[in-house]
Amino acid sequence: MQQRFLGRSGLRVSRLALGTMTWGQDTDADEAATQLVAFVEAGGTLVDTADVYGEGEAERILGSLLADVIPRDEVVVATKAVARRDEGPFGGGASRGALLTALDGSLRRLGTDHVDLWQLHAWDPGVPLEETLSAVADAVRSGKVRYAGVSNYTGWQLATAAAISDVPLVSVQVEYSLLERGVERELAPAAGYHRVGLLPWAPLARGVLTGKYRNGTPADSRAAAPHLASYVEHHRTDRAARIVQAIVTAADGLGTSPLEVALAWVRDRPGVVAPVIGARDAAQLAGSLAADDVELAPAIRAALDDVSTVELGYPERPLD
Repeated sequence: MQQRFLGRSGLRVSRLALGTMTWGQDTDADEAATQLVAFVEAGGTLVDTADVYGEGEAERILGSLLADVIPRDEVVVATKAVARRDEGPFGGGASRGALLTALDGSLRRLGTDHVDLWQLHAWDPGVPLEETLSAVADAVRSGKVRYAGVSNYTGWQLATAAAISDVPLVSVQVEYSLLERGVERELAPAAGYHRVGLLPWAPLARGVLTGKYRNGTPADSRAAAPHLASYVEHHRTDRAARIVQAIVTAADGLGTSPLEVALAWVRDRPGVVAPVIGARDAAQLAGSLAADDVELAPAIRAALDDVSTVELGYPERPLD
């Protein structure tokens, strides 16, 4: 698998990242081990988790695998903090106390003395940004964190944080796919200006872009769960149908799957470093890893760009 530099840093990561949001919930420890081994054997290095995935279980599982299955120095461990873990005074948010408490908890569950990439999971409007970024800088200086980034920030939030942070912010993790291109209005330009790498989550729009929901949602599908059903229904639109049909047409012409086409498209968008792929089992993961061999011809990429384009208005597009 090809490697890319993460933002303006010297950290090189695989151009696909392994997501662990299902670990400890839909994916048990044995299946997680199978996924991690397959990912590393394919040349993958970047593994993404968070302190709240599975109420901490995802980090615990990953930590156990780094101790017994895959050497720690073969993977780039990325985790996150800010989301609320409990109702205590340090149970969530971007205050100094909450962040440093969260970091210590992540290190304990991961069984390591440092994380390679620590990301702020969300913007916290209740905490001064200077306090948040000071805690991040101290975490980097302490050696507990090697690189820092953010997640789910808007364009102005990223630009403000990048401009005043004492340590470089090298990544921003956001939803980005052929179905969700809103980040191209302001966030992607801000990331490009500040040389912050994009890590897209939900690059397949939670399965919508694979085409498997075109005729409805099977009752035994993961998307039938309440937290995903509303997402799928929200994106069952004429625009989404046109995008999915264009993907299917491209896949038929290339002799590959819609999943691989949709993933290859976002993987090679300007500024993107590594889409975060999630899977319930090894079979799903294998389908995503196969996308590493897919390169879209300019004509196909242009057709997908056209059918999924988002309108830019003032001030993103200056008046004539």
